[in-house]
Amino acid sequence: MAMRLLRVGQIINAQGIRGELRVYPLTDYKERFEELEYVYIEGDPSLKYDIQNVRYKNELVLLKLKGIDDRNAAEALKEKYLIIDETQKRELPEDTYLIADLIGLEVYSETNEWIGTLIDVIQSTGQDLYEILIREDPPKTALVPAVKEFILDVNVDKKRMTIKVIEGLIE
Repeated sequence: MAMRLLRVGQIINAQGIRGELRVYPLTDYKERFEELEYVYIEGDPSLKYDIQNVRYKNELVLLKLKGIDDRNAAEALKEKYLIIDETQKRELPEDTYLIADLIGLEVYSETNEWIGTLIDVIQSTGQDLYEILIREDPPKTALVPAVKEFILDVNVDKKRMTIKVIEGLIE
């Protein structure tokens, strides 16, 4: 069975001249990087990079990886994702899910009517939005706020989500 990989951040630029990376965290808990011993860089999951140092600047994580020792090496990684294997994932609080576990869930109304498939989670500062493909021809999507008022049930094992549909939410 193939190893499942999870994105934890995206490299957005180099920081300084010693190979430090400016990383946009793809997690609600950016201190998560302090708990990791190593990461992979998307594109070469066979090469492990040990984490040497973690610090923060505003919403970004400044990360120093062993083997990335100058600005040119860091800039070459711009826009790539940092990934971890599933064995490094954290235990999540109740009613909290990995985005990778949500993508592909079948979405139903509270009256058990099939609505569509969750295809993306749009992260924002206010609240996440679930993008649901509700029709394929022509393609049409709906955005549902990821809040308890709309999300009634999530069952990752059964690949199913139940939402409260109000007028104008899905058209």
